[in-house]
Amino acid sequence: MHAIDYLLWCLTPDFMTAIAACMYRRRLHREYPYFFNYVVFQVVSFLIEFPLRTREIYFYAYWTITALSIVVSFAVLLEIFRDAFRPYEALRDLSMILFRWCALVVLLVAGMWAVTSWRGNQIDNLTNAIFLVDRSVRMMQCGLVLFMLLFSEYLGIERRNVLFGIAVGFGFFAAVNMLVMTALTHHSFLSRSSLSRISAGGYLVSMLIWLAYTTLPATVRSGANKPADATQKWDQALDDARNSAPVTSLLDSMDQTVERLLYHRRTEADITVATRR
Repeated sequence: MHAIDYLLWCLTPDFMTAIAACMYRRRLHREYPYFFNYVVFQVVSFLIEFPLRTREIYFYAYWTITALSIVVSFAVLLEIFRDAFRPYEALRDLSMILFRWCALVVLLVAGMWAVTSWRGNQIDNLTNAIFLVDRSVRMMQCGLVLFMLLFSEYLGIERRNVLFGIAVGFGFFAAVNMLVMTALTHHSFLSRSSLSRISAGGYLVSMLIWLAYTTLPATVRSGANKPADATQKWDQALDDARNSAPVTSLLDSMDQTVERLLYHRRTEADITVATRR
């Protein structure tokens, strides 16, 4: 490792400590406890890994911390989804069901891949499984950013909201990390040390995004716009379909849900026409 590598590595606890301090000062650690725990975990990880960097036990410490970091990152994803759909109870329940299914698929894919690529060395099998789960979580983080960019307006989340900044930070680093890992597995004109520095630089940018969103004044979440009103109607229709009497088939339930939405829209249109008259 060169001086630039140590510099990028040692900047991580400094920025994370600043982020944790800003969150605690603004009491954001109560609103986003999993993300706050993730920030603290990164500081603790550095305090454990850095003294062991020249010892043989560093290999085991690194992969153990990586596995724990994946679990904490997954918890942050769950927290972001839950907070994004907080005002919409029915949609929140549906999103949680979809998120759990995605988590189950990730675990099944990692398990099947570990079984099919079984080797004599059990340590290699374990590290490969951790690596696959990590890439799957990175892919979910990229999808989360795309989701926030496309549907934040419909959920009443403005671009200056802290929730949006947390998602963008994770998504940016996930995109950079996946590109670096792809370059490592294929022939590239960049050396491994250069790719490692690019990944560290991407994580530094993510920390700057988090620090900016936790330091600067953020807008309060508001649903006073037309897209958010439309989402509220979908939530109400889904809640009515969930609490309504059982129907004969799934198609009938979907038909009734769509009919409620169209009925609400026709009612508003009639009121608007009558008002104009």
